Amino acid sequence: MRVSRVQAEENRQTVINVASRLFREHGFDGIGLKDLMEAAGLTQGAFYKQFASKEDLAVQASRRALESASCRWAAAATANPPDPEDPLGPVIGFYLSAGHREERTDGCPIVALGSDVARHGVEVKEPFEAGIRTHLEILGRLMSETQGEEFKGKAMAILSIMVGAMTLSRVVNDPDLAQAFLDTAAMQARKIAAVERATG
Repeated sequence: MRVSRVQAEENRQTVINVASRLFREHGFDGIGLKDLMEAAGLTQGAFYKQFASKEDLAVQASRRALESASCRWAAAATANPPDPEDPLGPVIGFYLSAGHREERTDGCPIVALGSDVARHGVEVKEPFEAGIRTHLEILGRLMSETQGEEFKGKAMAILSIMVGAMTLSRVVNDPDLAQAFLDTAAMQARKIAAVERATG
């Protein structure tokens, strides 16, 4: 039976959504097309009607994952009025949490797929770069709203600390050590923001 254009597009979006989650859980090479399509409720044969290649799907799924992550950052940043004493509090609170550490399928795609992306070409890197720039803009905006100017270098340092801490917290077995990475990163990120406020 022939699938309508509307249904075909719905199927395509379903595959992208499922892949954005499963790639974060297993990596780009950790799951095959057959399993991806089965998880989306479709046959493997339908894949090539929707995507040029698995790399094409990786690009689309990465874009979806980074868009979702950016929305979460923006939602956290706008949930409450900025606190001059803790401008990054809402973002730090959700990102550097034990709950986020356990979100293997819906958590930070930069942490989940960063090393995979580094081995891919420009097409897969593009949505990650766009997402990273959005994260930096949100951090810079939060600090500038309470401090009066942009702090791009500090935003880069804070994002690096946060992503690094989340990565380290996921690769250790000791739950106390994992939590210590998150707590220390939160403290250091706040300290960087506070230094800027004091000297700005």
